[in-house]
Amino acid sequence: MALIPYGFARPFLFGLDPEHAHELTLGSIARLQNTPAQCAWAQARVADPVTVAGLKFPNRIGLAAGLDKNGRCIDGLGAMGFGFIEVGTVTPKAQPGNDKPRMFRLPARQALINRLGFNNEGLDAFIANVKRSHSFRHHGGLLGLNIGKNAVTPIERAVDDYLIGLEGVFPHADYITVNISSPNTKNLRQLQSDEALDALLGPLQARRLALQDASGRQVPLFVKIAPDLDEHQVAVIAASLKRHGIDGVIATNTTIAREAVQGLPHAGETGGLSGAPVFEASNRVIRLLRAALGSGYPIIGVGGVLSGEDARAKLQAGADLVQLYTGLIYKGPALVPECARAMARL
Repeated sequence: MALIPYGFARPFLFGLDPEHAHELTLGSIARLQNTPAQCAWAQARVADPVTVAGLKFPNRIGLAAGLDKNGRCIDGLGAMGFGFIEVGTVTPKAQPGNDKPRMFRLPARQALINRLGFNNEGLDAFIANVKRSHSFRHHGGLLGLNIGKNAVTPIERAVDDYLIGLEGVFPHADYITVNISSPNTKNLRQLQSDEALDALLGPLQARRLALQDASGRQVPLFVKIAPDLDEHQVAVIAASLKRHGIDGVIATNTTIAREAVQGLPHAGETGGLSGAPVFEASNRVIRLLRAALGSGYPIIGVGGVLSGEDARAKLQAGADLVQLYTGLIYKGPALVPECARAMARL
């Protein structure tokens, strides 16, 4: 168990601006990881090994991309007991993201709205951070690296940015995620349409195969999709994933829907809504994907997991692995082993 209960830290953090609290927390973890102070939040990893997409995961609970965009805290976050960590989204060039304020809490619904906009320090700094991490992977943890496009890159040239990202992160990733579902980069979700998705996945898969042949390393490629998709759209995406030989899918990113938070402070803010309100929408997409892709196709479920029961529901909907983000902010590190234990019992 963590030596400092999150319940003591949360009131202080929730008294700060959300982005300030986020940066303060990550900055502290970055400074203290791999030191004796890490015992303040370190937890034993629940052993529940499972093989997905050819990779042996120590357990089925992971951290979703977006929390550690620059890969500064891989070892420190991994010490919470995660079986896998996904960092990013990283873009080829550094960019500041959207104007502040751009992150908002909705505590009544255990939710967040963010419109950060892929703010990150760029590919070179990201890779340097990844290379500095060591203890998490040394102890068997797996690392996913999430790539996106720069805001100034026209959507018609998006594939260029994704190819740069793929080549840059390939030598350092256990798996790579192609993020085409953030609502906070203009027109990005257009890449989920049939023709645009084919035009993106074809070159990415060709380059990935060439990199694998040259290196002798097999690095699975995942695609992260949105919850705001109808049954036909999910079916089109599933068919494209299979057609291009993509290894897996992550469902889902944040939602632009607001029905579940109407009338609450900040509910009208633009951006992606995460946390409890996206739970059912995410599960719906997972069920549709499983029906379309059949058994055995890797699906990582993410969205609204705030308890072990929620994590089990993701597996029951059809996911193989589960990721946390907003739940970690509301519930703290104890949520990680709670979810891992719950899924190990299935």
